[in-house]
Amino acid sequence: MAPLSWRHHTLLQALLTRGPLSERDFHAVFAAVSGRNPATHQQLFNDTLLKINKDLTYLQFELRACMNQYDGIVYYGVVNNIADEESKLGTKYSVPQIAFYKGLLEAIVQEAGNDGSITSIDALNVRLDNQVIIVDGSQESQSRLPTSIKNFSLSQKEKTLDELIRDCWLSYTSTGKIGLGTRSFLDLRSWFRGNDIPSCMVCNEACIKASSCPNEECNVRIHEYCLRKKFSQRKASRACPGCGTEWPRQDGEADGDDVNEPEEDQAPSANHSSRKRRKRVKTELVEENDNAGPSMAVPRRTSRSMKAEAVEAAQEASSAGASQATRTSKRRKK
Repeated sequence: MAPLSWRHHTLLQALLTRGPLSERDFHAVFAAVSGRNPATHQQLFNDTLLKINKDLTYLQFELRACMNQYDGIVYYGVVNNIADEESKLGTKYSVPQIAFYKGLLEAIVQEAGNDGSITSIDALNVRLDNQVIIVDGSQESQSRLPTSIKNFSLSQKEKTLDELIRDCWLSYTSTGKIGLGTRSFLDLRSWFRGNDIPSCMVCNEACIKASSCPNEECNVRIHEYCLRKKFSQRKASRACPGCGTEWPRQDGEADGDDVNEPEEDQAPSANHSSRKRRKRVKTELVEENDNAGPSMAVPRRTSRSMKAEAVEAAQEASSAGASQATRTSKRRKK
């Protein structure tokens, strides 16, 4: 197997030093080192990531992509696939800080409203003693909790909360609450599955922030961005895939036939617009016809006859000019 090139190393270094990168930023780095746009060279992009992951397998690492469930943006990052005691030595967080994060994680994923977030007050009230495992499990075990756990103050919680948000383990949602960060979505895929977190019916990823079926007896949950994708087709059925109940529309979602359907004269993209402009040029429509409304449009035959008349007039003017120039030249010779 050929070794990784400097291009592969640059991509890895960017992810390791900057943390998880959004798809837009990661694509920009890839384009800078390869000279190719991932949007138009998708196969090259996929082959590059596959090559990197084959080499990272020996180190139990993986370059992985995930969806941030709060904003629907794809992020890339490097994760450790083995959660052993040796790997835990690499963390900068103390035992009480890790216990605090575990408590926050459980509070967020168990949030009853499917919003995937908790208030700052609820976050600071998370207890740490439930996250520490005492081997003998006796009733007196709580009295033998580490001093660092029992004395973890409110100010230390606030400081840890800020660090976890800065390091992308947690995040502030659009509503100002505390939610999971991109690192959590990247690293905790196995943890979500192992703890029976409900999965999205569409993408099969864990539902941290999702919508529930309106039928209370149905357990189907779907991410909001998966809902938009699933129901974006014109006249698509909005029936729940589990029980058949009609799924309510989301705020700001268009009704019926207007979902993502452009008008005839509306260009959905810059490329499509340019193609339409080229077609208009090929059909030789005059600029006034393009800008005029239906009642002001000039028929094609009329526009062509106007052009013919203009050409004839130009030819006559040219002939008259030539005759005048000849007569003037003859006078000068005389």
